Amino acid sequence: MSAIYTVKEIYIYPIKSLAGISCQNAFAEEMGFENDRRWMLIDADNLFITQREHRILSQFYPQISDGKISITFQDLKHEFSTDEHIDNPIKVAVWDDQSEVVEVNQSTSKWFSERLGFECKLVKIIKSGDRKHESSRLKETFNVSLADGYPYLMIGTKSLDFLNEKLNEKITILRFRPNIVISSQNAHEEDDFDTFKIGEVDFKNIKPCGRCIMVNNDPENGKLKKEPLKTLSTYRVVNNSVLFGTNIVSLNNGIISVGDEVVF
Repeated sequence: MSAIYTVKEIYIYPIKSLAGISCQNAFAEEMGFENDRRWMLIDADNLFITQREHRILSQFYPQISDGKISITFQDLKHEFSTDEHIDNPIKVAVWDDQSEVVEVNQSTSKWFSERLGFECKLVKIIKSGDRKHESSRLKETFNVSLADGYPYLMIGTKSLDFLNEKLNEKITILRFRPNIVISSQNAHEEDDFDTFKIGEVDFKNIKPCGRCIMVNNDPENGKLKKEPLKTLSTYRVVNNSVLFGTNIVSLNNGIISVGDEVVF
């Protein structure tokens, strides 16, 4: 493939299922971009919390600056340091993966509990290896963050364009919570990528990403819609899974930036 692909957008999602942050560049690590899904909310039973059950999470907006994460929700704001945590390991499961996390601090957990109306804790994964995810396709185990499965999700622009041609109400790429958006020539061609390089980083494609009801949650207002799953299910179902975007892993650490070419 010739170098006709470039990075158009980069996103990180510091806290699982909350809104994301658009970045001009990001540092890629084995677990995902630095500060990407290193935190998540768990309930009183230590079960992880997502927009699937609590769509209001899309209305919590994080920002990172000077070693601190600030969360804005409506007219309220809360802040905590990226490196703070309580030294008391908590065992949780993220789908089928057992993970070790720690609570950030009690005041942050209390702030989220009051906003959401039920008891919860904000927890953090500390280091690589605290959660391992096995690829049934590759028979290989990866050290991952608190993302649903793999460290990175990549989507080509033509995949969204092709979908929007079929929708009455157009949607943005934010519905799909990608990490890397690339300019592409054909819809869903990213599914067939193998290994490639962006900036300083070598990536490997693992598999197309199966999508859930979360993509029907409008991030603008937290309201559940019928689309895009309804339309995607008419042309993107493989083995009972609706596919959109592809899961990739990094083979080394380094920086990628908006404007970087995708080199094969």
